[in-house]
Amino acid sequence: MAEVILMPRLSDTMTEGVIAAWHKKVGDTVNKGDLLAEIETDKATMELDSYQTGVLLHIGAPAGGKLQVNDLLAILGKPGEDVSALVAQHTPGTAPQAAPSTAPASVPAAAQPAAAPSVDVSKMEEVVLMPRLSDTMTEGVIAAWHKNIGDTVKKGEILADIETDKATMELESYKDGTLLYQGAKAGEKIQVNDLLCIIGKEGLDVNGIVAALKNGAPAAAGNAPAPATTAPVATQANNTAPAAAPTVVNEGRIFASPLAKKLAEEKGIDLRYVKGSGDNGRIIKADIDNYVPGTAPASATSVSTVTPAAASGQVRYEDVPVSQMRKTIARRLSESLFTAPHFYLTMSIDMDAAVAARAKLNENAKVKISFNDLVVKATAMALKQHPKVNSSWMGDFIRYNQHVNIGVAVAVDEGLLVPVVRFADTLSLSQIATQVKEYAQKAKDKKLQPADWEGSTFTISNLGMFGIDQFTAIINPPDSCILAVGGISQEPVVKNGQIVPGNVMKVTLSCDHRVVDGATGAAFLQTLKSLLEEPLRMLI
Repeated sequence: MAEVILMPRLSDTMTEGVIAAWHKKVGDTVNKGDLLAEIETDKATMELDSYQTGVLLHIGAPAGGKLQVNDLLAILGKPGEDVSALVAQHTPGTAPQAAPSTAPASVPAAAQPAAAPSVDVSKMEEVVLMPRLSDTMTEGVIAAWHKNIGDTVKKGEILADIETDKATMELESYKDGTLLYQGAKAGEKIQVNDLLCIIGKEGLDVNGIVAALKNGAPAAAGNAPAPATTAPVATQANNTAPAAAPTVVNEGRIFASPLAKKLAEEKGIDLRYVKGSGDNGRIIKADIDNYVPGTAPASATSVSTVTPAAASGQVRYEDVPVSQMRKTIARRLSESLFTAPHFYLTMSIDMDAAVAARAKLNENAKVKISFNDLVVKATAMALKQHPKVNSSWMGDFIRYNQHVNIGVAVAVDEGLLVPVVRFADTLSLSQIATQVKEYAQKAKDKKLQPADWEGSTFTISNLGMFGIDQFTAIINPPDSCILAVGGISQEPVVKNGQIVPGNVMKVTLSCDHRVVDGATGAAFLQTLKSLLEEPLRMLI
């Protein structure tokens, strides 16, 4: 008997999946465990294995097509078996067809378009909705379009850069066609599952689709304002161009983020003339957005304008829109601080042995071990001995995690990202060092994926490299604790009754008092201290 395979829920937030590729075609024999298809979810592209043996008799959507969770994905059975009844049973076309037969008689024609989105949207391959690119994302900002209306789009090409609450991510097209409609201009926001764009064949009734999706809203509303808004900008640029000759501000190797390089290439901007405002003069997206061709560098302009302003006593300021990442940081950490009752435990750790051990380890190491890597390893081992610290407050129950996933806070231009070192207690120091370095680079290049920052059970925030001796951190939900690590400083310490110079590092543990008590947190810090003061114990 034929077996029906429905679109599985491959992540906790998945509502629909895109068929990235079929590895079997209708008529092929499929064995149990064979790779059937690749499914693009809201978090990653995942492989789907067959859980039975048979012949592939039907597929629910071609490559590039979208299916809702629990929609018909495929049917396996015996060669020549009639599956038409199963297809009809699992195709949501029978019930909706009854409505049109009675609608003309009893329902006004104006009411019919309102029902269109619930019936047709999931079946419109041309419609691209704003995807949920992170577990906490509710809306996205169009950082940049890589395709304009009328451009030919191929499967796999980058459509747009979407700024989420955690990073700016590239959105690739999953089908071929022509870009017929854009749901918003660069810089505008779109809610998750709202219309992002339409990709199809020329001549498609775009107005009808947009009107149906927006419950009868005028289809041209999304595109009409574009000429009006772009014209003044062009005029302003032309008027200011003669103000100053371009000045070279970057010579030799130019440091710029990948997104800034792409935007500069699209706009024809020579990065030699762009003043970077990022770390160490790195050019970021905002520098490209604010760059006006033919003018002096931003720093020179600001100097010339600020000087007379100070003399005349004018009040000057700049309003910068809040990024999606900053909004989420503000919301989540406010919720954490005002919901979870924080308390703080600080301890000084003698790092003399760790300093000596690190020097020995790095003499012949292929991957250089940092002090932060030593802290991550020691923390992971201490968490295994103190599971109450490796826990989460879940409202009606407390979850004690048996695995150790440590989030390592990484500062980026727009805020803070926390990629996760998974199963850190099972990793060697070199493996931890490799992962942390890779995550840090991916974070700065805005290449982190949702799977990279989800699932932490404990967080470490290290500001020691910035010269900070001691600080307190806000807990990163759903973790119950976060460790704030200061720098290693030379201080006078007492050893064997004598005052001698020593390397001291201060750490502060922020605890959620709903889960962790003072004695529990103190015991964890004692274990952490003993491991860092005798680092050879971490190698056992």
